[in-house]
Amino acid sequence: MSEAAANRHEVCGLLLGKAGRIEAVRPAANVAADPARHFELDPVELIAAHRAARAGGAAIVGHYHSHPGGQAVPSQTDAACATPDGSLWLIVGGGAARLWLAKAGRDGQVQFVEALLDIM
Repeated sequence: MSEAAANRHEVCGLLLGKAGRIEAVRPAANVAADPARHFELDPVELIAAHRAARAGGAAIVGHYHSHPGGQAVPSQTDAACATPDGSLWLIVGGGAARLWLAKAGRDGQVQFVEALLDIM
């Protein structure tokens, strides 16, 4: 959260773990054309994380990003870019961090359902 609060651009990274449990985070560069308003994970870092998972490392269970000057809720852009695949979205904004699950809604489009964020 401190990185997100100190940055006027959206910060992003991967959530690693298993079965919906976050065990580690892996920061990634934001390569979006307009990083102040959008995020795009660096594909080199994303591929490296997938390779590490295939080699026995932690699986990618989701990702995180920030909303500078915004709230920790999915934006319209988030919804448009999301896949209803059960992945976790940790969004930081407004001094808070909230966890969301990307699920399929009745119309087949993504529906974000807030999940319990329990920090141990």
